[in-house]
Amino acid sequence: MSSATSIMPIEIEKQEQRGKYTVGIIGCGRIGVLHACLFADAGFHVICADTNQAIVDNISKSKVPYLKNEIDPIIRKHVNDGSLKATNDLKAAVAQSEIVFVAVPVSVDEKGRTDYSNLERVLKQVGSSLRRGTLVIIASTVRIGATEGLLKEVLEGVSGLKAGTDFLLAYSPVLFPERQTLKTLSDYRRIVAAGDKNSLEIASAILGVVSKAGVVKAYNLKTAEATALFEAVYEYAKTALANEFALFCEKIGVDYFAVQNLAKTNPKSGIASPTLAHEKNDEALHILLDSAENLDLKLKISKAAKETNAETLKNAANLIREALKTCGKTLRRAKLSILGVSQTPNVMDIPKSSLKTLGEILEAKGAKINLYDPYLPSKTSIELKQASIKKSLTEAVEGADCIVIFTGHDQFKRLNLKKLKLMAKMPAAIVDFEGVIDPVKAEAEGFIYRGLGRGVWMK
Repeated sequence: MSSATSIMPIEIEKQEQRGKYTVGIIGCGRIGVLHACLFADAGFHVICADTNQAIVDNISKSKVPYLKNEIDPIIRKHVNDGSLKATNDLKAAVAQSEIVFVAVPVSVDEKGRTDYSNLERVLKQVGSSLRRGTLVIIASTVRIGATEGLLKEVLEGVSGLKAGTDFLLAYSPVLFPERQTLKTLSDYRRIVAAGDKNSLEIASAILGVVSKAGVVKAYNLKTAEATALFEAVYEYAKTALANEFALFCEKIGVDYFAVQNLAKTNPKSGIASPTLAHEKNDEALHILLDSAENLDLKLKISKAAKETNAETLKNAANLIREALKTCGKTLRRAKLSILGVSQTPNVMDIPKSSLKTLGEILEAKGAKINLYDPYLPSKTSIELKQASIKKSLTEAVEGADCIVIFTGHDQFKRLNLKKLKLMAKMPAAIVDFEGVIDPVKAEAEGFIYRGLGRGVWMK
């Protein structure tokens, strides 16, 4: 078998040469499967390995729960031509691979504490079958110092091999995994870091094949880990600030979107859009806060951002309640039509994680929920006890007291408000969390309009 240490960057520039190498994808969640598609399309042989047999079976059948229209045809193509296969035997996958790509996330419990035990357990299996000359790339977002500390120690301790000498070890995280698609990931600027030059150069060459934006090399692992955490938390803090401004605008009667558009006229300025942030997707924030706590530091702004975003779904429920109140109705027994649940606009994807939390808040108040999404797979399981998935827009909106825009599909930007009015139980409200409905047109048709930051229509 070949080894990663023998890879020459000029060699893998040719697709036909990449077929000599096998990439083992360890952990077949969203990021793992997306990388499997990119590597297979680039000409590598790919083995997808996951301990969850259901995930393995789905990949083998070319069926995944997210981005189905994009991913399923690619998996089917490469499963059929033999260049991609799936297994629950992680050790066998590692033994057959020259490149091992670890995409197992750090978990966060209900109290916000980070847990590395699953990643550590997987790395022990990787280490037990690790061959000399193998390249291991860690794509998980981790605490500062984890790669050259805990992760390297596990691999070296189990394998008996030394990183940088007997095998290669690199770190290349992917931020905001729940947002990634094949296009965004291939356009993603990859940071690649390693503790030695050989690992860095070969990992950069491999990832450069599947990254149109190229790679940025970092010669210090801690710096790369810090960059990933800081970038993610900075983005999260901007969202928190936008959500705070939006709530303020709602109270004082100012349209946040008008403020945002005006700010865009200054090229050096600009403010983020408000969004229904969900803390279950913010592992980086929890990792950073945990790291600071271990150092007896208090990251006040980061913690405040966490608390602010945690309130956004409660504020969203209050916006729906207030809109219904203006219609002379209450949440109890109100019929809500939630349009759009897909994680990604205009793509068949898994439901947004925030849907469950918002739905539970609304159901606890006695609301009845209908769900409709033109991109929702027919067998999708929604973790709401009383919500009903409808097959058509008409069926979902019929008799609705409030229509909620939850994912901004293009179809919803073209809603015929006149027809919508005939189907809804007027007076009815439109609560637009994506900013896709024109408030003036909605109110002209007799709807009560509400939206994140749309204070002008708070009457």
